[in-house]
Amino acid sequence: MHLGAIALLVRDYDEAIAYFTGCLGFTLMEDAPQGGGKRWVIVAPPGARETRLLLAKAADARQLQAVGNQSGGRVFLFLETGDFQASYEAMRAKGVHFCETPREEAYGTVAVFEDLYGNRWDLLQPRR
Repeated sequence: MHLGAIALLVRDYDEAIAYFTGCLGFTLMEDAPQGGGKRWVIVAPPGARETRLLLAKAADARQLQAVGNQSGGRVFLFLETGDFQASYEAMRAKGVHFCETPREEAYGTVAVFEDLYGNRWDLLQPRR
């Protein structure tokens, strides 16, 4: 078994697609209408083999309130890279907001960033 997709609540499909593909360099894997204004939108980092993000448009007030705070302010997702410095510089150049400068930890090089909604992510190059 593996996780095929993780749902990420978004305000708007098109702004989310633009951010994930334009700022983070993800690939748009699927964008299919589901009727009633819903779409099946899947994005994935370059080279992703299994886990992808399902960009799920908030459908009601409760879901809209959770956009950007799906983990209560903790780091929610971990974006691994094989070249931390190149990924960090490319993301910064595209306007990604980093909450801290990169740091070395026992597990690798890491820096926390926020996506366009405020969800916190780790950009991480694991120590192998």
